[in-house]
Amino acid sequence: MADYMVRATAANAQIRAFAITSRDTVEYARDAHDLSPVVTAALGRLMTGGVMMGGMLKGEKDMLTLQVSGEGPVHGLMVTADSRGNVKGYADNPQAMMPPSSAGKLDVGGVIGPGVLTVIKDMGLKEPYSSAIELKTGEIGDDLTYYFAASEQVPSCVALGVLMERNNTVKQAGGFIIQLMPFTDEKVITRLEEKLACLPPVTSMLEAGNTPEQILEIVLGDLGVEITDTLPVRFYCNCSKERVEKVLVSLGDEDMQELIDEGKDVELNCHFCNTNYVFSVEELKAIQKGSRKK
Repeated sequence: MADYMVRATAANAQIRAFAITSRDTVEYARDAHDLSPVVTAALGRLMTGGVMMGGMLKGEKDMLTLQVSGEGPVHGLMVTADSRGNVKGYADNPQAMMPPSSAGKLDVGGVIGPGVLTVIKDMGLKEPYSSAIELKTGEIGDDLTYYFAASEQVPSCVALGVLMERNNTVKQAGGFIIQLMPFTDEKVITRLEEKLACLPPVTSMLEAGNTPEQILEIVLGDLGVEITDTLPVRFYCNCSKERVEKVLVSLGDEDMQELIDEGKDVELNCHFCNTNYVFSVEELKAIQKGSRKK
């Protein structure tokens, strides 16, 4: 099943919901960055949450960035997503390790540690909207739930999961976000809370073969779910040699000359997709010449 996300409403539009299967997207990130299992789980959860939050953006050019900075061994995670189902991300320390939690699970909270979650929305205004909160658990889903309540005043439930194979590839990944509208009836809230309290983990639902639509039926079925949109999801990085070249141009003439004088190829790496771009000495000279003309 290819990765995709659904958007939905329930209880006569008193609830809005998102659900996603993201196995291929998370596996792409794991393979591109050679992530350890626990970092795969951490980054995979953040990417899964990020792409659903990207689906909340209105404009085609709007961008969302999620930054996690923690005291744990992974140090930090970065994810960006747009409104079209594209997401990318990386970890500062991709090979960070952590013993399993007391429950025998991958210790995502431990590998992140105490820290801060920053959410940045670039919606084409003069300044991007930015909000930061302290991490509550480092488990990502809990922290995004708290972010929605504290920064956007939207009562939400965010559930995210990544299940690994024995060979450390990604077996399942996905999640859902349920949000209450300001006019939600108390009876609807009570029914939803009762249902959420007894739900199995997201990865268990995916492992049982449930699609995003079926997951929302499990969560919201007796509240009248209406799927409003379906969107393909993928790991996508818009880097290119031309974009990376701008980094060299920004160095200035003196620094460029130093690189040329060394007489060696220069290799630059894209953090998001781990692609390397090589510039020969002749290319460096051409870039310097072009920048001088400007």
